[in-house]
Amino acid sequence: MSEKVLMKGNEALAEAAIRAGCRLFFGYPITPQTEVSAYMSKRMPQVDGLFLQAESEVAAINMVYGAAGAGARVMTSSSSPGISLKQEGISYIAASDLPCLVVNIVRGGPGLGGIQPAQSDYFQAVKGGGHGDYHLVVLAPASVQELVDLTAEAFDIGDMYRVPVMIMGDGMLGQMMEPITFGEPKKRNLPEKTWATTGTAMQRKKNVVNSLYLTPEELEELNNERAKRYAAIEENEVKVELQQVEDADLVLVAYGVTARIAKTAAAIAREKGMKVGLIRPITLWPFPKKEIANAAKSAKCFLTVEMSQGQMVEDVRLAVNGAKPVHFYGRNGGIVPTPDEIVKEMEKLLGGANE
Repeated sequence: MSEKVLMKGNEALAEAAIRAGCRLFFGYPITPQTEVSAYMSKRMPQVDGLFLQAESEVAAINMVYGAAGAGARVMTSSSSPGISLKQEGISYIAASDLPCLVVNIVRGGPGLGGIQPAQSDYFQAVKGGGHGDYHLVVLAPASVQELVDLTAEAFDIGDMYRVPVMIMGDGMLGQMMEPITFGEPKKRNLPEKTWATTGTAMQRKKNVVNSLYLTPEELEELNNERAKRYAAIEENEVKVELQQVEDADLVLVAYGVTARIAKTAAAIAREKGMKVGLIRPITLWPFPKKEIANAAKSAKCFLTVEMSQGQMVEDVRLAVNGAKPVHFYGRNGGIVPTPDEIVKEMEKLLGGANE
């Protein structure tokens, strides 16, 4: 069994990426994720890898584009406004069917906002963010251990489906320290990267990485083929945690660190005699629509809790499809909700639901 070590979230993520085979990192510093870059700058030379602090976020994501085209396991990390600057490059990467890892340790917004934790980048992450019809697979860890485990998973998912993957955590997750282990990740039977621009050695036709198609019919065909892969991801890659949903009158829906707070609130509510369950999406895209729809068959109502003005709540409402009321409670601007606040909100809702 692997020995437990105490690590900060940002540094544990970086080490997990290296252990997953990442040897190229291109980034630019921004709080609260700068420790990812700092850690990579020390560790990459030790494993014959490359760390490069680019001149800007735009330059960094285009370096990722080039390395991904060559078939390398490559990543970048940033925080909210930095991710905004990378959106054009992320769209190009998605349109070129290239795998890579993008990490967003979210801070308060919009604009420069503040450096405290938030979840207000949900729309940006799961609705594409850049232009055109594309998706990122978006993973939302709730602990430093899960941050480690999902980093290895992210690289494999990207390689399996030829898509960029995002790990989205808030500033609190990046900065907190927890005991972790670096275990052996689950092995997937990954396809060979026959598409990579690694040189032909005069043995095969050359590969070309491109996202420009001037013939409408060709572009539509490519978008339709990509949509089939997205459908396969939705079928095979949904990750979700369910807690005491079967008999719940009220189902909390929360992700990331907020889900840990919601889990405590649910336990307090149970002690008070309220039947409360929790659905924690681990993949924000693909979203656990089926699990939420199933819960709507028996629950009286839902309460979505987020560190935002309310973004994931829209996907919860779509999944519930009008079957039951879906309410929202959130704090934003860097303020973290407390279990007591959530319990009070549930008491209001269940009082009304039981009348």
